[in-house]
Amino acid sequence: MSDSFEIRAVNESDYEFILRVNEENVEVLSPMDREKLEAFVKMAEMFAVALAGGERAAFFIALTEGAASYESENYQWFRKKFDRFLYVDRIVIDAPFRRRGLGKALYREVFRYAKQRGIPVVTAEIDTVPYNEASLIFHERLGFAEVGTQFIRGGAVKVSLQAAEV
Repeated sequence: MSDSFEIRAVNESDYEFILRVNEENVEVLSPMDREKLEAFVKMAEMFAVALAGGERAAFFIALTEGAASYESENYQWFRKKFDRFLYVDRIVIDAPFRRRGLGKALYREVFRYAKQRGIPVVTAEIDTVPYNEASLIFHERLGFAEVGTQFIRGGAVKVSLQAAEV
């Protein structure tokens, strides 16, 4: 099943939705409070909300290599590996809107944006400990391939660092 979605830049009226959905999925994301959200608004290349039927359904955050102050271990790994890239920090879909093609639509927007700006690669990471098979398969279908691995969060999580050419 596939719907049509509207994707637009985040605004302050979206903050409550973003914080709620991030918290509901925090086991596979890094935590976010209002201060971190506002920092993302300032440093993110893309920070957008997707609407389905006018209702907030998802959000995503992507950063380029220029966000040197962002301390994410995965982002910093990509900064060392690539001169120019668009890093997908997170794509978070509210539970009632999953399995409707929204993830694919959001990645299409990310790739369109990167191509338009001459950014040669899109990067992301997927947990392999704990193992996230669905995400690995999803990213492979979008053209992502592993370019490295690392343990994060004090060794509690292992990630597959992935990249896809634009």
